[in-house]
Amino acid sequence: MKHSLFVADLHLGPERPQTTRVFEDFARHTASRAEALYILGDLFEYWAGDDDLVDPHHATVTSTLAELSRSGTAVFIMHGNRDFLITEDFARAAHARLIPDPTLINLYGTPTLLMHGDTLCTGDTAYLAFRAKVRQPAWQMEFLARPLAERKAEIEALRQRSESDKQLKSIVEMDVHPDAVAAALREHGYPRLIHGHTHRPARHLHRIDGHDCERWVLDSWYDHGSYLRCDAAGCDPIQI
Repeated sequence: MKHSLFVADLHLGPERPQTTRVFEDFARHTASRAEALYILGDLFEYWAGDDDLVDPHHATVTSTLAELSRSGTAVFIMHGNRDFLITEDFARAAHARLIPDPTLINLYGTPTLLMHGDTLCTGDTAYLAFRAKVRQPAWQMEFLARPLAERKAEIEALRQRSESDKQLKSIVEMDVHPDAVAAALREHGYPRLIHGHTHRPARHLHRIDGHDCERWVLDSWYDHGSYLRCDAAGCDPIQI
């Protein structure tokens, strides 16, 4: 049966080589049988710019995606909060297509809204302010003009600060807000919603304006690989 796969929050990096090997195996033996693979943000632990494609680890992931695309599986990539600096240079090398957040697709007859999920966490106002700043073209142009080593050092410092800040935030702050979910579903015609970011895998049912809407939250790849398999009959979460 025709089907598509959805993953998010893989956070691939040279410090977790086993996870990268799991991803390579997944791409070659599982995703290669699907019509499409949708990566809904945070493919990498972080991305300092497309000039980092020469990094051996990044080159491995890129060639794995290119191989998958050549096998006949369409590869779609959405920016996450860790890899929003991915641009068309990476997409061309990976034979992938960048898609905006959000993206509405017709998934085997079911309208399905794809998001990374961070914009649904409206309680985390500090993060959303930071997100608004770093998504500005002027900020990105200035940042990418700096030496790669300097960019990596700053990102690493930001990562450390973010981990410390998380200890001070409540679960409510870091999870999606029901009103934000309802607004997104309402705006896009009450579709199914698939997103990542929160690392809280689950299936939720929402009743919005008299419409029943299904929401799937994708798992992260920190402890194990996982994906959501969807076909005309519905969706199933699968651990690797």
